[in-house]
Amino acid sequence: MQKLFDMLLVEDDAKDAELVLEALQKHDISTSVVHILDGYEAMDFISQSGLYGSWNDIRKPRVILLDLKLKTVSGLDVLRQIKAEDNTKTIPVVVFTASERDIDLIESPRLSVNSYVMNPADSKKFAQVVGDIGHYWLNINRPPIQ
Repeated sequence: MQKLFDMLLVEDDAKDAELVLEALQKHDISTSVVHILDGYEAMDFISQSGLYGSWNDIRKPRVILLDLKLKTVSGLDVLRQIKAEDNTKTIPVVVFTASERDIDLIESPRLSVNSYVMNPADSKKFAQVVGDIGHYWLNINRPPIQ
């Protein structure tokens, strides 16, 4: 069985990524986070290729926090890849995005996203939502035995 780290954060906006990390810390959610900056890197991570090669040294995340509005490969394509790979399809994926596009709202559930959460514009609400996500997926939810 692979060891787990807590969260894979796929977010191409450095400011939003920093806000996520600060919110987790503010809500006393002890977590180890691997932050991936773009869709191409996320695809490499998922397929264990490119920079990531093998997961022998990298542990499988307990939850993936995925932005859909990525500049390189779309978040929906990353989600498709996650759910297509035997090694990653059971990892819970929380889409955390400002996207209200119909295609995102329709396709995400079809691709077995575990949760679709709108990114609030207000910084206090943002921190609370991130804290709630972290608390649920990292403290309350129990991952399946791999």
